Amino acid sequence: MDINPLANPKGVKLLCELCQIPAFIQCKFCNVTYYCSIEHQKADWVGIHEKICDKLAFLRQPTPFLPSREEREKRMRQIAIKKIELIEMTRTLAQKMLFEGKHEESVPAAMQSLRYAIDVYGVATIELVPSYLILGEASIGLGKLSQAEEYLAKADWTVLKTPDCSRAIKSKLYRNLGLLNAAKGEFQDALTCFADDIYHASEEFGTDDIRTAGGYFHMANVFFRQGKMDVADSLYRQVIDIWHEHLADVIKARTPSEEEEAMSRTRVLGPVKGMFEDVSSGMDEAQEAEAIQILNSIHDIREHQTNRRPEDLAQTCHALAMLYFVFNDIKRAKEYGRKAIVASDEVKDDDFSKSLVEFMKLCEKQGAQI
Repeated sequence: MDINPLANPKGVKLLCELCQIPAFIQCKFCNVTYYCSIEHQKADWVGIHEKICDKLAFLRQPTPFLPSREEREKRMRQIAIKKIELIEMTRTLAQKMLFEGKHEESVPAAMQSLRYAIDVYGVATIELVPSYLILGEASIGLGKLSQAEEYLAKADWTVLKTPDCSRAIKSKLYRNLGLLNAAKGEFQDALTCFADDIYHASEEFGTDDIRTAGGYFHMANVFFRQGKMDVADSLYRQVIDIWHEHLADVIKARTPSEEEEAMSRTRVLGPVKGMFEDVSSGMDEAQEAEAIQILNSIHDIREHQTNRRPEDLAQTCHALAMLYFVFNDIKRAKEYGRKAIVASDEVKDDDFSKSLVEFMKLCEKQGAQI
């Protein structure tokens, strides 16, 4: 990463990408982004700039002279599309980093999404709320609760004055308000917010959707912190059931049947190489990171419980094994698959045992092709 110290051109006010104070360092790759210090340049590079440097070069360069109205309108449409793509990309990356526990690193991406959302949609529109929520969650993770309250208050006010606001956005708002209250130790208020989160997510996506599962998970965490393990266990169980079914469906939908395998073997070119290469999680990067966070957290809790039910650990391990399988991490898929088999030895469930055996066979097939 090169830097280019500069003296601001006369009459031109250059501002730092992160803090908006006067800037004296220019990115030498895009030549349109500026920083007040090397520290802020490095933070932005790690957080988001490396991934969007070329996109910013296109968006921020001076508009060339275009002789016809048609050409000017075409360019304006291109710029608008690029800005919307940038908003979605930066939000997804920021949310992914939050699920990975990288709260500070997520801020530059979230700020970038907010900046372009304001540019495209205006200063007081519902389209800004997802960026406010990400910034609020990042602030909670960093322990900056007053700052988090400011971001979430802006989001809450915007939602209140938008009658047709989607339930998906309301769900995310209440989830973040729940996280804020939990961080403040206000557990009853947190539970109320998570209940609202689950209600709106259920109405939008269904009670057994992975986008609803996060609300159950965070509610379980509050009961866990209060020492109410019976309730927490019940909710963790529900989360695992949702993810287990989702991942099983993903693998089933993308695994060739016996007939398809037989047909592939009869082709002139022989068996199709990498028959599972199209296995995907059916999730974006943020959802994948959320799955890793949630399933591993519950697994850690299950492993350290002295009075756990063996079927709870077995199903959690199986869900993790399937998750890593769709990520094509066959080594970890097998590792958790074996742990599920060990845990299932105490479970008298023939169907579950059979599903584990079939899953391990899939792992062997996939592993042989890598």
